[in-house]
Amino acid sequence: MESSIFEKSKSVFLDVVDPKDYVQLDRVSFIYQSLKKSVRKPLKMILLYGKPGTGKSMFLAKLHDDLSKIQPVFLYQQPIIDKSEFFKTLAKDIYNIKYNGELNFTQFSKIIEMHHKEENDIPIVLLDEAQLYSSDLMENIRLISDTRKIKFVITLHKTSQEDVIAKEHFQTRIWETIELQNASMTELKIYIQKKLMKSNCFDIANMFTNKNISLIFSLTEGNYRETNKLLYTLFEIYQWYEKNEPSKIKYSSITNKYIEMAAIHTGIING
Repeated sequence: MESSIFEKSKSVFLDVVDPKDYVQLDRVSFIYQSLKKSVRKPLKMILLYGKPGTGKSMFLAKLHDDLSKIQPVFLYQQPIIDKSEFFKTLAKDIYNIKYNGELNFTQFSKIIEMHHKEENDIPIVLLDEAQLYSSDLMENIRLISDTRKIKFVITLHKTSQEDVIAKEHFQTRIWETIELQNASMTELKIYIQKKLMKSNCFDIANMFTNKNISLIFSLTEGNYRETNKLLYTLFEIYQWYEKNEPSKIKYSSITNKYIEMAAIHTGIING
């Protein structure tokens, strides 16, 4: 049996980080190209920050996908909280050294010195969710970055002024800070339609009106993760109606009532 167009559209908005799902938006693409240029500089560290759902993890995944074709680059999407395990993982991945027992900062620093590579072959380490690392481990990472023998790109959630990004001892070690923000309403419309069209869901993409986009934007404030959750649930609702009450589906446009139902179901608004 051929799958429903709504089932296919639903899968477009699964909450997964896949560089193949990267959507080109002018402002986002400009920031991404700036990030790629920064990585080529003799940097100490790059900080990528923003609120949850603004695309930080996607940026790292795409950067890894692009750079891995030309140089050693290592992506850690899940934080390695234990210090010894962190150093042992880097030693194994970067230098192909399997270390038995505990590995501390001093020992790892010696490994770096012994296996340091040429400037154009310096490994790049991409650390997602860096706010989960301890301040002690972050200080070790900063000291390693100061040697310029491993480059770090890290992501952090933007929180308060007391966040680590505001601390002077951290700021001095950063080559560049890049902030990601929610989409504007115009960008959100392009984002939704491009994601659908990339998966050949052209008819569904054309069903979204400006009123639909305006409602989605007011509910999600242009946050990509919240938008994905909302639209995934929206197409689940459409699947249900298609199976149980098909006469209630309009194929000319998306029904705002169903968007509101999806928002209630996902907890964006109270029922």
